[in-house]
Amino acid sequence: MRPLTEDETKAAFEKLTKYIGANLKFLVDRPDEPYVFRLHRERVYYLSEALMRKATNIGKDELISMGTCIGKFTHSRKFRLHITCLDYLSQYAKYKVWLKPSGEQTFVYGNHVLKAHLGRITEGTPQYAGVVVYSMSDVPLGFGVAAKSTAECRSLDPTAIVVFHQADVGEYLREESELI
Repeated sequence: MRPLTEDETKAAFEKLTKYIGANLKFLVDRPDEPYVFRLHRERVYYLSEALMRKATNIGKDELISMGTCIGKFTHSRKFRLHITCLDYLSQYAKYKVWLKPSGEQTFVYGNHVLKAHLGRITEGTPQYAGVVVYSMSDVPLGFGVAAKSTAECRSLDPTAIVVFHQADVGEYLREESELI
């Protein structure tokens, strides 16, 4: 467990900024207690300083996880967000997409969001912006990248892709061995 380097911090913050924008400052400067980002086994964790101090008493070979896993670095050193950070993304998301009940299951199975499944979309969402996907009852289901802007979505045919799938809550079942 160690602090992130400059390049690692930049890569992680750029990816988070794609989804939560300027609200990243609320993750870094929390009013309740100080929180930090730490790297352990190529995974970036977000945890309180108190928990971090307690985790230092455990050897690095015995330490499996701590705090919330935000994402991991691939072998090519690119940063990839995990579904475990959905709670923080949904809290501070800039752009949101709501799915009709008929489209929730297909998204949770790992498929892209089609126009036919789109319930609502945040006004002014640009193309290729990071979006958080919700059910119509405001339950966060996952996140992805907007394939089309809000204006373009109005004139699409029902089979056109609106959001490219990145991660969904179904990954807890499909990839449970890789999440730790």
